[in-house]
Amino acid sequence: MLAHQLAIESDLITSDMVEVTEFPHLGHKYDVMGVPRTVIDETIHIEGAVPEQWLMQEFRKVLTSAS
Repeated sequence: MLAHQLAIESDLITSDMVEVTEFPHLGHKYDVMGVPRTVIDETIHIEGAVPEQWLMQEFRKVLTSAS
């Protein structure tokens, strides 16, 4: 849910939710072992629900490495 909320607030963020049993190839591609699985910029993978502050810290890592 948090990723969707962030995508609503920013044009720089997109968010998709996928039912892995309906799209097993995506589950395999992203090595899904638990849900939710959050993937940021194809480089950071977060398994399970995490606090908002933790997710924002991961976004900052991506943003600082891009600049």
